[in-house]
Amino acid sequence: MALPSILKDRLRVPAVGAPLFIVSHPSLVIAQCKAGVVGSFPALNARPISQLDEWLHEITETLAAHDRDHPDQPAAPFAVNQIVHKSNARLEEDMALTMKWKAPVVITSLGAREDVNSAVHAYGGVTLHDVINDRFAHKAVEKGADGLIAVAAGAGGHAGSISPFALVQDIRAWFDGPLLLSGAIATGRAILAAQAMGADLAYIGSAFIATDEARAIDDYKKAIVAGDASHIVGSTLFTGIFGNYLRPSVAKAGFDPDDLPTGDPKAMNFASRAASEAKVWRDIWGSGQGIGAVKQVQPVAELVARLRREYAEAKKRLCA
Repeated sequence: MALPSILKDRLRVPAVGAPLFIVSHPSLVIAQCKAGVVGSFPALNARPISQLDEWLHEITETLAAHDRDHPDQPAAPFAVNQIVHKSNARLEEDMALTMKWKAPVVITSLGAREDVNSAVHAYGGVTLHDVINDRFAHKAVEKGADGLIAVAAGAGGHAGSISPFALVQDIRAWFDGPLLLSGAIATGRAILAAQAMGADLAYIGSAFIATDEARAIDDYKKAIVAGDASHIVGSTLFTGIFGNYLRPSVAKAGFDPDDLPTGDPKAMNFASRAASEAKVWRDIWGSGQGIGAVKQVQPVAELVARLRREYAEAKKRLCA
């Protein structure tokens, strides 16, 4: 099945900017969309809930104005990420606002919900669900998700443990719908590699943290630039779900990165507090293994231009 036109015709690079807890906000999303990649943000980043209405209004109106002024180069669509796990007490209200503004794409995480997919489809939106294995992929499609985001080993924040080669292979054995790949993708070459494996689009998160528009503190951005795969540590301690984090931030929070206790998945908490009063995501920073390709903090437009250039060069070499 071909990509929906909304995920194909308006993208200048076959990529989606992943929703980043705390970090993603309207300025980042708008910059990503204007640059030609899907920009996204977690609904939970908008606090209080009334701010979500303001953010959706700002993003919708700003992109519409951009499209009027640039009819030959319209912006890519934006996406809202909804945590559909039962622990999210805001889901019903957040979905009501998502429906009010008709968010073009809705990314669902931590559980598949048929009612959420149906609500998005009712206004013509597209739903993508992130999965870490083939079993969850089947469940998501059975519940009505239009597409899947394969979160493979090496992805930042909450991540899977399966090789991207194996995960895409398993899903493509039965699913011909939209498939995105997440996990250590930070170059145009990696985007092309994701497509060669069978994915339609790349799902990129950590590289966008080190941008001018990202709502991350300078030390976080500098740590992304200074880091590489050896600076990433995986653990279930902080939220009960396996995630990848920047080693220096874990150490600064008072933990031994090489001896982290196991977290309790039954006590899942997306903003849990560590023993040192450091808070995951705010003080203990999520990051993927691909950050070695991030050499500087720069505007989103420049990052996307690099990805686009590298992608074109990689395709040219393969065809030579």
